[in-house]
Amino acid sequence: QVQLVESGGGLVQAGGSLRLSCLASGRTFSSSAMGWFRQAPGKERGFVAAIRWSGGNTYYSDSVKGRFTISVDNAENKVYLQMNSLKPEDTAVYYCAGGASTIVAGPRQYHYWGQGTQVTVSS
Repeated sequence: QVQLVESGGGLVQAGGSLRLSCLASGRTFSSSAMGWFRQAPGKERGFVAAIRWSGGNTYYSDSVKGRFTISVDNAENKVYLQMNSLKPEDTAVYYCAGGASTIVAGPRQYHYWGQGTQVTVSS
């Protein structure tokens, strides 16, 4: 049974930083891509960033490029999202996703999802 468990969310002031973690278990993701998505109240789930489980290529949405960094730790089976220079518009529930064949932005390409972690950025 595949499990993705996010952690690291919380409340932070604008300009601050948070690091989200996603622990993957239940299968080998080595040949696939992992992603982070977010969903604000009343909005659709949107793409944030993606990375191949083997590392290397990354892909970011324009809204977070230069502020967020996605990375993997194969030994720990974790995917991270380092978020710097946070803005109130970054407030959302952040979801870890896995099982895509390549780094893509479309949520339907990912087969596994975590339950999400809340990030709130105050102004």
